[in-house]
Amino acid sequence: MNITVVEHNPNWKYEYLKEEYLIKEILQKELVNIFHIGSTSIPDLKAKPIIDILLVVNDIEELDNYSDQFEKLEYEVMGEFGIKQRRYYRKGGDNRTHQIHAFQYDNIQEIERHLSFRDYLRQNQMIKNEYGTLKAELAHKFSNDIEGYSNGKDKFVKNIEKEALKWHWLNR
Repeated sequence: MNITVVEHNPNWKYEYLKEEYLIKEILQKELVNIFHIGSTSIPDLKAKPIIDILLVVNDIEELDNYSDQFEKLEYEVMGEFGIKQRRYYRKGGDNRTHQIHAFQYDNIQEIERHLSFRDYLRQNQMIKNEYGTLKAELAHKFSNDIEGYSNGKDKFVKNIEKEALKWHWLNR
């Protein structure tokens, strides 16, 4: 995978909305909610230009019956892909454009982890800047090594996730 981190693009919001529409069309009965997550959903944050989508569904196993429809939307169907009770889809090959993380409605830990991280960064300019700088440095260092890039930001992300979850419950 080619790794590039760029300045925030306001069009990412519209790219997400186009995809949201297509996904809602195929998952009418199964979809509980859909969210734009990840760095492209956070204004002014440097990001890999990949639209991250969080699906909350009624039955995670039922989602497997929609594989053909996701493939028609040019997604690679990846199954759990390392996280139990998740379904993961990606689009764009080595120049990925979209990825979907789907969880059943009662998988609160995973759903809240993604949403709290997003919302916390939207509210914390200093941490957002620090994260953007880290990602840009790692993308330069690991331009074709997604594992190196991911490992380089792992500790930072895990610490922010902890802060974000506490912040979420303090501000509820």
